[in-house]
Amino acid sequence: MNLLNKDQIRNLLPHREPMLLVDELYDIVDLKSATAVVYVKKKSFFVQGHFPDNPVMPGVLIVEAFGQAAAALTAYSLDKSTYENKLVFLMGVEKARFRNPVIPDCKLILKIKAIRSHGRVWKYQGEAFVNETKMADAIWSATIVDKK
Repeated sequence: MNLLNKDQIRNLLPHREPMLLVDELYDIVDLKSATAVVYVKKKSFFVQGHFPDNPVMPGVLIVEAFGQAAAALTAYSLDKSTYENKLVFLMGVEKARFRNPVIPDCKLILKIKAIRSHGRVWKYQGEAFVNETKMADAIWSATIVDKK
């Protein structure tokens, strides 16, 4: 089982705290799929304001976590020379559904699949779970671009 910890993910992505949301990546099938973990904590940066008396992880951050997991999968799978000096940018979200609120303290599991790629453009789908309950799902696209 391939397992990347947060430090290894940090080496693949340009994101830094507090915006680096993905804590682990495992069950990696190069360029095809992976499972990510986001530990949603009571001390997570968004909890103070969203919402103070009823904390919920914002849906947009669930989509961001999907994107980070997909970018880490792609970066891990590509030859390092192909990925060096590149960034992955979200291009669009075709569909996102938020089925249940993600409440701290929980372990959010993201199941990511690459649907297709065409050159530097990739399309992904993902499902988010807490325990066995589906919390959200989405389909999105991203592109790999040169760092400027």
